[in-house]
Amino acid sequence: MTTALMTEVVLPGVVEPDGLQIHRRARPVPARGQALVEIEATGVSYAEQAMRRDLYPGQPKYPFVPGYDLVGTVRAVGPGGDDALIGTRVAAVTKTGAWATHAVLAVDDLTPVPAELDPAAAETVVVNGVTAWQMVHGADLRAGQTILVHGANGGVGTVLVQLGRHLGLRVIGTAAPRHHGALRALGVEPLDYRDPGMAARIRELSPRGVDAVFDPVGGPGVETSYRLLAPGGKLVVYGNAAALGSAGSIVWVFIKLLARLYTWNALPNGHRAGFYNFWAGHLTRRAAFRRRLRADLATVLDLLRQGVIVPQIAARFPLTEVSAALVFAETRSRPGKVVLEP
Repeated sequence: MTTALMTEVVLPGVVEPDGLQIHRRARPVPARGQALVEIEATGVSYAEQAMRRDLYPGQPKYPFVPGYDLVGTVRAVGPGGDDALIGTRVAAVTKTGAWATHAVLAVDDLTPVPAELDPAAAETVVVNGVTAWQMVHGADLRAGQTILVHGANGGVGTVLVQLGRHLGLRVIGTAAPRHHGALRALGVEPLDYRDPGMAARIRELSPRGVDAVFDPVGGPGVETSYRLLAPGGKLVVYGNAAALGSAGSIVWVFIKLLARLYTWNALPNGHRAGFYNFWAGHLTRRAAFRRRLRADLATVLDLLRQGVIVPQIAARFPLTEVSAALVFAETRSRPGKVVLEP
């Protein structure tokens, strides 16, 4: 009897993109409560860029298979499972393990994907879409207010600005000038993030300040973001990309960032600052975390189906060209998300 095989990408340690390894091994068999998913699309995100440098908090020990999320089709279920799931297209957030042709996942972690959606298009709103949805709704914004989105050309940023426009918000977005045309097409007022006069320009556009800032970078720029807030405004930091170029401890950089945010919250100016954690509650309130994740993912997938969100795919690469995909993603030469198609 021939053993069914699968392909996976292994990150062996701190390596350059060409140090990623392509492995073949026996395809896993799902246990009770699990499903075998044939992966049709996964993505390259900030997380993998940090993990290959050993700079992502809580990442597994090397070697491991990266891949934060996926879209695929259920091919088998474990003993006692519902055979009706077989053939269903699903999406899931994995944190690791999705850079492969197949994955075994808990059935409770799967969200159905509308059949008419292209897998690569759906992939753009799995972790990115849920992140954007939870942040913009958590900021308690109202139509007519103004938000500032740093990194508006990124995987999360391009979804966030579209959700903002859908909610009737005015959106100012920072990005390199080569992305400004694409951002204008999404209804964004773009600014060059490298412009030393950027803060003054934002004040010209919104003299009272902005009602919320969404910042994936961290670093010294968070102070400028905080100072741009309108009365009662909110600063939401959801990444620490500035740390990728840091020579120090990633943990210490993160602790200093959190300390700064919490110190600002003690000030009597009505501003609020916080760090968005996608995984908050996944250990202490696991069932509630799963329910919320599935509900929010279903919502953004439906918005994609309706055309409210237009998928922003920076490029598509075969899984076996993952090294080239990672290099391309780190250049940030095109807006949106780089998608791997196993």
